[in-house]
Amino acid sequence: MAPLKAFFILSVGLLLAHQTFARNDAPCQPSDWNKGYNTFVQHHIPSGTPNSLNQTEWKNFIQTKTGCSRPTQSFLSPKDLDKVREVCSSKGGKTHKENLCISRQSFTFVTVRSEPGTCGIKSIREENKHLILACEVLGNDCLPVHFEGNPKNLKPNGTAVFSLAPPKRV
Repeated sequence: MAPLKAFFILSVGLLLAHQTFARNDAPCQPSDWNKGYNTFVQHHIPSGTPNSLNQTEWKNFIQTKTGCSRPTQSFLSPKDLDKVREVCSSKGGKTHKENLCISRQSFTFVTVRSEPGTCGIKSIREENKHLILACEVLGNDCLPVHFEGNPKNLKPNGTAVFSLAPPKRV
């Protein structure tokens, strides 16, 4: 009986670990992380974003709005929210890889690099690149849940067609 109990506990543990760390292998598949979109907006499109590259303004903003735990933070303009959401559709994006979509147009955003835990600002840079976003179905909409870096300034490839992936069978 003990081996069966150990097997059951191990199976449940592996199942939970898979659920926790699994990532969809294509965009716009259902997600169990219902707060993903809201967290994305809080991290990358918060209200009150400074309109300048002033270090003091950004330090105060990060300390009060987003916290100092992430050493690299990128911020999009709240006026671009609808266009950012469209990256997760054929209107504004294309499938990039796995659950990532790449925007058809470039966006201007600010990237702030800081010392973790201290909010000491290392750099503030305005960038203009195509966005790479993880997109998942939440409710009835395919929405961004993660902002992926684009250090090589990739652009959408002409052959990658956006497609709504069929839901995974469980």
